[in-house]
Order: sequence, then structure tokens, then C-alpha cells
Amino acid sequence: MGQIKRRNIVNGSMLLGGCLLGWSHTLLAEPVVPKLGTCPAIQNDAQRLACYDKLSGAIPLPPSPEQKQAEQAEAPVAAQAAAVSATAAAPGLENASQLSREWELDDKDKHGAFLFRPFHTSYLLPVKYSNSPNNIPFQGGLLQSSEKLDSVEAKIQLSGKTKVVEGLFNKRADVWLGYTVTSYWQAYNSSISAPFRETDYMPEAMLVFRTDYDIAGLTGRFINLGLVHESNGRGSTLSRSWNRIYAQFGFERGDFSLLIRPWYRIPERASSDNNPDIQDYLGRGDIVATYTRNGNTYSVLLRNNLKRSANRGAVQVDWSFPLYGRLQGYVQYFNGYGESLVDYNHKQQSLGIGLSLAAWL
Repeated sequence: MGQIKRRNIVNGSMLLGGCLLGWSHTLLAEPVVPKLGTCPAIQNDAQRLACYDKLSGAIPLPPSPEQKQAEQAEAPVAAQAAAVSATAAAPGLENASQLSREWELDDKDKHGAFLFRPFHTSYLLPVKYSNSPNNIPFQGGLLQSSEKLDSVEAKIQLSGKTKVVEGLFNKRADVWLGYTVTSYWQAYNSSISAPFRETDYMPEAMLVFRTDYDIAGLTGRFINLGLVHESNGRGSTLSRSWNRIYAQFGFERGDFSLLIRPWYRIPERASSDNNPDIQDYLGRGDIVATYTRNGNTYSVLLRNNLKRSANRGAVQVDWSFPLYGRLQGYVQYFNGYGESLVDYNHKQQSLGIGLSLAAWL
């Protein structure tokens, strides 16, 4: 009986010791600290308290009128800070370059080879009025002695380009191919069956060098070395064509860009040259100034033969403006020689109105 009692005392002591040992280990262990997450970093008092409530599982009290007013006051500041952060994350966004987007000059604007891009302006002018239609080349062919061209016709121009080689000369130059077709349509002249009186074709090859220099407040963005052929694809007395090499210099400042392009006509054999004096009328170069603002694009093209005597040239003014969605209106005024190749030595004024097709391509 005494032995049983002693065994029970020993077993009880061992059990009690085990419990005390486990309890002491719990007391000596590191205290459990709730995870605070990102709550301490929140500056707004109400938002920081809501963060703690969410971690603890407590039901937050509705914000007081003072807290609502403070949050509303801080919202624009936070939005502005987010916008600044976004700009900092995308370097150069605040100084976006129109010429870079058009010619993929900067690394952020490059899209690789063989992607179809707009080139010269593409447009449709259902109504174009000329004060002096050029009847002479078509007499005896398209026109009979009693027939004349209409003063009102339609004009269509489609133009595109694609990069075929990227990253030449230490990744500072690309090779582009371009193609432009311009048609003049006597759409309302039923007496001669409403023909296309003229269509000009202009393929080009260009080596475009990226540049970065300042001159007269403008930034020089590229130098374009090009080879261009232009013809109307006709024969006999209506045939018109010429080949040129050119150097085009692209400048810009903000929403304004300036393209300066002198060219040299590649000589042809006198026996096969059907327009040997074309350079005296279409000039030795052109300048294009463009300004874009609030969805409107204004451009002026100047062309001149640079002669003191018998000075000839042309001026063309274009304006595109938003109508609805991607639909844009287009107005074009021309004054001078060579609106089309068949009219290279004919002077006229014309005014057309229609739609810009650039946003559709």
C-alpha cells in the first residue's frame, strides 16, 4: 500500500514537472508580434487607422466629416504625384517628338522592319476647283476640238512607307522604302466619260540618319538621303518623268517641324528626255513647315527654281482638322506650277476640300 502511494506521488511529480517545463519554455519564447504590413508608412491618419483595423479584423467606424474633407483635399495632390511618377517612369514622354514617331528615330519609337506606316499625306478631295484647267496636252486625244476639262474634279492621294533595314552605322541609320500615288479624276465630266485625266506614281528609297543638334532654336532630328523616281506612266506627248537624288534635313521644336530638301535631277539622254526643262518649273528643292495643335495640322510647302530671271515655283497650304472620332476634314490650296506632272509647265490656282485618310491607314 505504501509502495503504491509513493509511485503515485512520483508520477504526479513528474507530470507536474513536465507541465512547469513546458510553461517555462512558452514564457521564455519570443512574444508574438502582429504583422503591421505597410500600415506605418501611410501618411493619412484615417487611411492608416483603416489599415490597422483591417489587420486586426476590427470593424472600422465610418469616417468623420473632417476626415472626408481631408481625404478630398488630398486626392488631387495624390493624382498629381501619380502623374509625375508615370512621367518619370517613361523618360522623354514629356518631350515627345513627332518626327521621331514618324521615322522611328528614338529607341522608344522603333517598331522593327516591314511595318506599313504613313508617308506623305493621304487624302480624298471629292471637290477640287481649278481656275485654269490645262487642256493643251489632251487636245486631239482625250479631248476633241469642242471639249474641255471641267474646272471641278476629284483628287486622291495615297502614300505609305516601310522600314526594310534597321540599325545601320552603329544603330543610327535605317533604310526605308516609300510609295505615293496621286490621281486627278474628272468625275463630273460626263461629256468625256468622267476619266482619270492624270495619275502620278512616285517610289522612293531613303537612308535616314538620326541626328541630335541645335540650330536657331530648332533641334536637328534627322538627315534623309533619298532616291526618287516620278512618272505618270504614259507614252508619247503625255509622258512625264524624272529621277532625283536629295538630302532632306528634319528639324523640330515642340509642335512645329521643318523639312528642308534640296535635290539634283539625274540627267537623261536628250533623245529620250520628254521634259528636259522640268527643273525650271518644279524647282531645285522644297521646304515643308508643319504645325500641329489641338488635333489641327497646318502645313505649308514652298518650291522654287532659285533663278532671278524666269523665277518659278509653287506654294501649297494644307489644313486637316477633326470632325468626328477618327474622321478628319482636309482643305488644300495650291498656287503655281506643277500640281501634277502633266501640268509641270502650267500655272494655276486650285482649292480642294475633303477628308484626310492618314488616320485610317
